[in-house]
Amino acid sequence: MTYQFARFLLDEDTRQLFADGTEVHLSPKAFELLRILIQHRSRALAKAELQDLLWPSTFVGETNLATLVAEIRRTLGDSAQNSHFVRTVHRFGYRFVAEIREGTPTGAGAAGAARMWIALGDRRFFLSDGTFVIGRAPDAAIQIDSGGVSRLHAQITVCGRDARVEDLGSKNGTFVGGQPVTTPRTLEDGDEVRVGPVALRFMVAATERTETMM
Repeated sequence: MTYQFARFLLDEDTRQLFADGTEVHLSPKAFELLRILIQHRSRALAKAELQDLLWPSTFVGETNLATLVAEIRRTLGDSAQNSHFVRTVHRFGYRFVAEIREGTPTGAGAAGAARMWIALGDRRFFLSDGTFVIGRAPDAAIQIDSGGVSRLHAQITVCGRDARVEDLGSKNGTFVGGQPVTTPRTLEDGDEVRVGPVALRFMVAATERTETMM
């Protein structure tokens, strides 16, 4: 199983964490803690329960758990004071709070083998089947920190080889190839998708492009 949240993707099978398609490092215990929190995100997990899951039959102090949480937060760019991913439940434990999209691994690392992606400069946001919100909100799948971009600006929906973009009532509009998006619009390889003042590029892997028959 893979779990995508904001600009991150966690692949259980390969035990890898990606940010914008690039692998980022977590220690094995920190990765396991993040995986557990994501799997049980419907509820808060007590510190004692987490310690039993991470260190079965071994006594460890609470500082060990706190150290792993701090490592996860540093990697995700999160903080205890303004938590977008791992929230502290006072005098109890922790809970994962970001929106998650589940997927099926491709076998070679889901991000590395993605069929489609959105390019923003040198950043890549990989797309699998599902819906991906573009916006300024911290938990947006394609998060863009720009004043001209609405919190929930647009969304891309992928189903098989079909990808469509639609505007979410944004203030400054969504455009494909310079044309305003007023109804869901099918995307083609190389299309420029502009959300407010920010230009993105929709890309399709070469092996997925439809060949013209002669």
